[in-house]
Amino acid sequence: MAGVRKQLSFVNRFLTMWIFLTMAFGVLLGYVYPPVAGFWDAFKSGTTSIPIAAGLMLMMYPPLAKVRYEELPAIFRNVRLLLLSLVQNWIIGPLVMFLLAILLLPDKPDMMVGVILVGLARCIAMVLVWNDLAKGDTELAAGLVAFNALFQVFLYSIYAYIFITVLPPLFGLNGAIIRVSIGEIASTVLVYLGIPVAAGIITRLVLVKLKGEEWYHNEFIPKLSTITPVALLFTIFVMFSLKGDVIVQLPLDVIRAALPYAVYFAVMFFVTFYAARRMGTPYPKTASVALTAGSNDFELAIAVAVSVFGINSGVAFATVVGPLVEVPVLIGLVNVALRLRTRYFAPDDEFAGAR
Repeated sequence: MAGVRKQLSFVNRFLTMWIFLTMAFGVLLGYVYPPVAGFWDAFKSGTTSIPIAAGLMLMMYPPLAKVRYEELPAIFRNVRLLLLSLVQNWIIGPLVMFLLAILLLPDKPDMMVGVILVGLARCIAMVLVWNDLAKGDTELAAGLVAFNALFQVFLYSIYAYIFITVLPPLFGLNGAIIRVSIGEIASTVLVYLGIPVAAGIITRLVLVKLKGEEWYHNEFIPKLSTITPVALLFTIFVMFSLKGDVIVQLPLDVIRAALPYAVYFAVMFFVTFYAARRMGTPYPKTASVALTAGSNDFELAIAVAVSVFGINSGVAFATVVGPLVEVPVLIGLVNVALRLRTRYFAPDDEFAGAR
């Protein structure tokens, strides 16, 4: 794991630590100096916190600017692998997280909703980092990220309505679920995901044409990518400083929300990795599909939770726990993938993904 950490930027290498420190500082500030909440509330437009909205969109912009959208059609060449990814990302994944949430958080309906929202948000950000560290297929990962981003624009609001409002009553949770309309979620997704997607596409088209693809990916993107973790930390700081007096009473809730995430990441990764290998898929593509299925877009989930349910809700609190768990668990899974490559794949599989 030390080898993988060294390849990450300084901020990303210790992201979990930075998140914990930022949460702690935000909570401490909100607890000892309650007027800070009034300061942040001064930057509101209606029910929308402008600092948080800006932070959330900045989180998603760099990874979406990184995506090679023109390579999206390439993922259709291997129909079986594409179907595996689609099934794992848009059927199995949401169902697994939903079941884990209702099993492990039946007495915490707001946190349960937050965990479900994370499960519905397919990864379009950090998976590109994990894929690179695991020696995965770059083009396939980029294609799947672009594919998931487009799917989320059109499907996330529908999925959220089904999994939050329609399905829970079937499991005896009628009175425990906060009801939300498709329109509320759709408008949030359109703003928080649609704007970063449009900005990412425009940025790529303009700068690649002006400066070339090599400069864009080797010079511009590495610098732009530093915005994502910084924006994440800023957003977490604002959220936790707004309600520091309440959060100090919820340390066990962090652990309870973290458990379904940890189980989910591991289960989805191993099941997808095994399925891809059984199909005879070379290691680079196997790793890409498994890591894409085993990670989530917590930025979008945070945006929806904050916009629809409020900054101080348990729903938003549960979504913020997502990156706390994803970073250390996915770093571990990257190392597992590299070990599995050595043990179960032929040496030439490292280059098979490029054919």
